[in-house]
Amino acid sequence: MRILGIDPGLRTTGFGVLDVDGPALRYVASGVIQTSSADTGNLPARLKLLYDGICELRSRYQPEVAAVEIVFVNVNPQATLLLGQARGACVTALVACDLPVAEYTALQMKQAVAGHGRAAKEQVQAMVQRLLNLPSAPRQDAADALGLAITHAHAGRTIERLQAAGLARSTSSMYRRAR
Repeated sequence: MRILGIDPGLRTTGFGVLDVDGPALRYVASGVIQTSSADTGNLPARLKLLYDGICELRSRYQPEVAAVEIVFVNVNPQATLLLGQARGACVTALVACDLPVAEYTALQMKQAVAGHGRAAKEQVQAMVQRLLNLPSAPRQDAADALGLAITHAHAGRTIERLQAAGLARSTSSMYRRAR
Protein backbone atom coordinates (compact mmCIF):
# COMPACT_ATOMS: atom_id res chain seq x y z
CA MET A 1 0.00 0.00 0.00
CA ARG A 2 1.23 3.51 -0.79
CA ILE A 3 0.35 6.26 1.71
CA LEU A 4 0.50 10.02 1.16
CA GLY A 5 0.91 11.99 4.39
CA ILE A 6 -0.09 15.67 4.39
CA ASP A 7 0.81 18.25 7.05
CA PRO A 8 -1.33 21.23 5.99
CA GLY A 9 -0.15 24.81 6.24
CA LEU A 10 -1.00 27.99 4.39
CA ARG A 11 2.62 28.98 3.68
CA THR A 12 4.15 25.52 3.68
CA THR A 13 2.35 22.19 3.38
CA GLY A 14 4.50 19.14 4.03
CA PHE A 15 4.06 15.87 2.17
CA GLY A 16 5.52 12.41 2.58
CA VAL A 17 5.02 9.22 0.58
CA LEU A 18 5.63 5.74 1.96
CA ASP A 19 5.22 2.23 0.66
CA VAL A 20 4.00 -0.25 3.26
CA ASP A 21 4.44 -4.00 2.98
CA GLY A 22 3.27 -5.63 6.21
CA PRO A 23 5.41 -4.13 8.97
CA ALA A 24 8.04 -2.86 6.50
CA LEU A 25 8.06 0.85 5.64
CA ARG A 26 9.88 2.17 2.58
CA TYR A 27 10.49 5.86 1.97
CA VAL A 28 9.40 7.04 -1.48
CA ALA A 29 9.47 10.86 -1.37
CA SER A 30 8.91 13.91 0.78
CA GLY A 31 8.97 17.67 0.48
CA VAL A 32 6.81 20.75 0.70
CA ILE A 33 4.29 22.71 -1.30
CA GLN A 34 4.95 26.42 -0.84
CA THR A 35 2.53 29.23 -1.57
CA SER A 36 5.13 32.00 -1.40
CA SER A 37 4.88 32.53 -5.18
CA ALA A 38 1.36 33.96 -4.67
CA ASP A 39 0.65 37.35 -3.13
CA THR A 40 0.25 36.77 0.61
CA GLY A 41 -2.93 38.84 0.54
CA ASN A 42 -4.49 36.67 -2.17
CA LEU A 43 -5.89 33.76 -0.14
CA PRO A 44 -7.80 32.14 -3.04
CA ALA A 45 -4.62 32.01 -5.16
CA ARG A 46 -2.70 30.41 -2.29
CA LEU A 47 -5.44 27.82 -1.73
CA LYS A 48 -5.41 27.01 -5.45
CA LEU A 49 -1.64 26.42 -5.29
CA LEU A 50 -2.24 23.92 -2.47
CA TYR A 51 -5.06 22.23 -4.37
CA ASP A 52 -3.02 21.97 -7.57
CA GLY A 53 0.04 20.75 -5.63
CA ILE A 54 -1.93 17.96 -3.96
CA CYS A 55 -3.39 16.92 -7.33
CA GLU A 56 0.12 16.80 -8.80
CA LEU A 57 1.33 14.62 -5.91
CA ARG A 58 -1.58 12.23 -6.52
CA SER A 59 -0.73 12.02 -10.19
CA ARG A 60 3.03 11.61 -9.67
CA TYR A 61 3.08 9.09 -6.80
CA GLN A 62 -0.27 7.26 -7.19
CA PRO A 63 -0.99 6.76 -3.47
CA GLU A 64 -3.86 4.51 -2.38
CA VAL A 65 -4.76 6.48 0.76
CA ALA A 66 -3.93 9.80 2.38
CA ALA A 67 -3.35 10.68 6.04
CA VAL A 68 -3.93 14.32 7.02
CA GLU A 69 -3.33 16.16 10.27
CA ILE A 70 -6.40 17.46 12.06
CA VAL A 71 -6.11 21.19 12.74
CA PHE A 72 -5.81 22.23 16.36
CA VAL A 73 -7.24 25.44 17.75
CA ASN A 74 -4.52 27.80 18.92
CA VAL A 75 -4.59 31.15 20.72
CA ASN A 76 -4.81 33.16 17.49
CA PRO A 77 -8.28 32.62 15.97
CA GLN A 78 -7.29 34.23 12.65
CA ALA A 79 -4.33 31.87 12.25
CA THR A 80 -6.58 28.91 13.09
CA LEU A 81 -9.10 29.97 10.44
CA LEU A 82 -6.40 30.35 7.79
CA LEU A 83 -4.89 26.98 8.68
CA GLY A 84 -8.36 25.43 8.51
CA GLN A 85 -8.85 26.83 5.03
CA ALA A 86 -5.49 25.45 3.91
CA ARG A 87 -6.40 22.06 5.36
CA GLY A 88 -9.77 22.25 3.61
CA ALA A 89 -8.08 22.89 0.26
CA CYS A 90 -5.82 19.87 0.83
CA VAL A 91 -8.64 17.54 1.88
CA THR A 92 -10.83 18.74 -1.00
CA ALA A 93 -8.02 18.01 -3.48
CA LEU A 94 -7.49 14.53 -2.02
CA VAL A 95 -11.19 13.71 -2.18
CA ALA A 96 -11.48 15.15 -5.71
CA CYS A 97 -8.64 12.77 -6.68
CA ASP A 98 -10.69 9.85 -5.28
CA LEU A 99 -8.34 9.17 -2.38
CA PRO A 100 -9.67 7.91 0.94
CA VAL A 101 -8.59 10.29 3.72
CA ALA A 102 -7.64 9.27 7.25
CA GLU A 103 -7.25 11.99 9.86
CA TYR A 104 -4.96 12.07 12.88
CA THR A 105 -4.19 14.68 15.48
CA ALA A 106 -0.64 15.88 16.06
CA LEU A 107 -0.80 14.16 19.46
CA GLN A 108 -1.71 10.82 17.83
CA MET A 109 1.09 11.17 15.28
CA LYS A 110 3.70 12.08 17.91
CA GLN A 111 2.57 9.17 20.09
CA ALA A 112 2.88 6.73 17.19
CA VAL A 113 6.24 8.03 15.95
CA ALA A 114 8.10 9.26 19.03
CA GLY A 115 6.34 7.34 21.79
CA HIS A 116 4.80 10.34 23.54
CA GLY A 117 2.32 12.97 22.44
CA ARG A 118 4.34 15.95 23.62
CA ALA A 119 7.41 15.18 21.50
CA ALA A 120 9.28 18.20 20.13
CA LYS A 121 9.55 18.77 16.38
CA GLU A 122 13.21 17.72 16.50
CA GLN A 123 12.28 14.42 18.19
CA VAL A 124 9.73 13.69 15.45
CA GLN A 125 12.35 14.49 12.79
CA ALA A 126 14.92 12.20 14.44
CA MET A 127 12.46 9.32 14.84
CA VAL A 128 11.21 9.62 11.25
CA GLN A 129 14.83 9.55 10.09
CA ARG A 130 15.48 6.46 12.20
CA LEU A 131 12.26 4.60 11.32
CA LEU A 132 12.74 5.16 7.58
CA ASN A 133 16.54 4.74 7.65
CA LEU A 134 17.09 8.13 6.00
CA PRO A 135 20.61 9.59 5.62
CA SER A 136 19.48 12.87 7.23
CA ALA A 137 16.46 14.26 9.02
CA PRO A 138 13.75 15.64 6.73
CA ARG A 139 12.65 19.24 7.22
CA GLN A 140 9.96 19.73 9.88
CA ASP A 141 6.90 19.95 7.62
CA ALA A 142 7.96 16.91 5.61
CA ALA A 143 8.83 14.98 8.79
CA ASP A 144 5.36 15.63 10.19
CA ALA A 145 3.80 14.45 6.91
CA LEU A 146 5.93 11.31 6.93
CA GLY A 147 4.95 10.84 10.58
CA LEU A 148 1.27 10.94 9.59
CA ALA A 149 1.91 8.31 6.91
CA ILE A 150 3.76 6.16 9.47
CA THR A 151 0.87 6.59 11.91
CA HIS A 152 -1.60 5.42 9.30
CA ALA A 153 0.63 2.50 8.34
CA HIS A 154 0.60 1.32 11.97
CA ALA A 155 -2.94 2.25 13.01
CA GLY A 156 -4.91 2.34 9.76
CA ARG A 157 -5.57 -1.37 9.34
CA THR A 158 -6.63 -1.77 12.96
CA ILE A 159 -9.00 1.19 12.75
CA GLU A 160 -10.47 -0.11 9.48
CA ARG A 161 -11.09 -3.55 11.02
CA LEU A 162 -12.74 -2.01 14.08
CA GLN A 163 -14.92 0.22 11.89
CA ALA A 164 -15.94 -2.75 9.73
CA ALA A 165 -16.98 -4.57 12.89
CA GLY A 166 -18.92 -1.51 14.05
CA LEU A 167 -16.64 -1.05 17.04
CA ALA A 168 -15.01 2.28 16.15
CA ARG A 169 -15.91 5.61 14.61
CA SER A 170 -13.87 7.31 11.94
CA THR A 171 -11.28 9.78 13.20
CA SER A 172 -13.22 12.62 11.61
CA SER A 173 -16.38 11.72 13.52
CA MET A 174 -14.35 11.43 16.73
CA TYR A 175 -12.99 14.89 16.03
CA ARG A 176 -16.47 16.32 15.48
CA ARG A 177 -17.78 14.81 18.73
CA ALA A 178 -14.88 16.29 20.71
CA ARG A 179 -15.86 19.84 19.85
